Amino acid sequence: MFFHEGLHEVVGIFAVSMSVLGSLAGMAVILAWRVREGRTAVTIRKIVIPPIGMATGFSMFLVPAFRIPLGWAVCAFLIGAAGLAYPLIYTSRLVRDGETIMMRRSNVFFLIVVALAVIRILARGYIDTILNIKQTAALFFVLAFGMILRWRLSMFFEYRQLTRE
Repeated sequence: MFFHEGLHEVVGIFAVSMSVLGSLAGMAVILAWRVREGRTAVTIRKIVIPPIGMATGFSMFLVPAFRIPLGWAVCAFLIGAAGLAYPLIYTSRLVRDGETIMMRRSNVFFLIVVALAVIRILARGYIDTILNIKQTAALFFVLAFGMILRWRLSMFFEYRQLTRE
């Protein structure tokens, strides 16, 4: 019995550690992608495709282990869309550069991305004590989707305004 409990604890610590490492690796990939993306012209396609691609992640809710109460999902979405998206919105602007539109980020943009990742990891560490790891992943996916969707919608409207001028 003792061995089984110890093994369960080791597996839990491993899962949480892999989750944190996965979050850090994801943050590094996003930062590298944003640096590369900032060197090319912005198009409607580049604005719209990330949230559409990310939306495929909602298929995780077909698996019962990932399901969370609808109220929790709505709260997570609103926290992402109404709260955490604003630092990204305010630190990135679209500007016309001749015939193209480019992304111009403030110097603190990457610091904001890192800070958001740290907040996410710390919050996830707490929420992991309440929910299982699959439900926590689902909750934070919905939060991230709300954040990305709000940011990209803001970029879309800014792009449309610049292309009208």
